[in-house]
Amino acid sequence: MAKTEIYSWRLSPHMKRALEEAARRQQLSVSTLLERIVANSLRNGVDGWDEGEAALQQRLHNAARKTIGAIKSGRRDRSTRVRTLVRRKLQRQLARGGSHLESGHERARAR
Repeated sequence: MAKTEIYSWRLSPHMKRALEEAARRQQLSVSTLLERIVANSLRNGVDGWDEGEAALQQRLHNAARKTIGAIKSGRRDRSTRVRTLVRRKLQRQLARGGSHLESGHERARAR
């Protein structure tokens, strides 16, 4: 994944030297080392974010995905038949003498 975000913070000279030395020992860039340290900390639990929280968030997201955009019509194939259903409804309206562009109130007033 491309690294496009910048995060900056101040450290003590001692911490900066320790970080640079650790990166040299592991033959990594400082940014790669920092990314690994942060990823491990988040994975292992920092400030209330732990595996339990991650699992809970995943369950909540999965539950939400099941209902987003869903309409209970009693027919599982409704979304695949939308074109047919809309055409049928328009044909019924036209057969009754109404335009699909008119609302029910406009048709009632016209009669």
